Amino acid sequence: MSDLRELYQEVILDHSRRPQNFRKLATANRRAEGYNPLCGDQITIYVELDDKNDIVRDVGFEGSGCASSKAAGSMMTASLKGRTKAETQELFQQVHAMLMGSSSGADTEKLGKLMVLAGVREFPSRVKCATLCWHALAAALKRDAVQISTE
Repeated sequence: MSDLRELYQEVILDHSRRPQNFRKLATANRRAEGYNPLCGDQITIYVELDDKNDIVRDVGFEGSGCASSKAAGSMMTASLKGRTKAETQELFQQVHAMLMGSSSGADTEKLGKLMVLAGVREFPSRVKCATLCWHALAAALKRDAVQISTE
């Protein structure tokens, strides 16, 4: 278990220091904001969705917050490009099941590199930090204009 914890911490710190897709996306046609009042995390998700084919062409995020929040946004955005809206929603369900410790479990094959986020379960106070970007993504794909909150 300590190997998993070390890997989790190493990957989280790396993505937090050098996040992928950390930018405002000028071509975005979907956008949503998320806020975690417990930790102070704030995130804005930008998605360029090809409405004709329902494919995520590009995705980016901006915001501030703890290492878990920023790293989760980085890993999420890196995993979404080229996926269909349905595949993206399925991935959200898989990540959520993994982080919440659902009895149905998550499909490790579908999660791929995102499996490292399983380490968040070791730190229950960080689960909301890691899921904030995913909930904001879900709102963006639904074109839900309200700000998403973890509370």
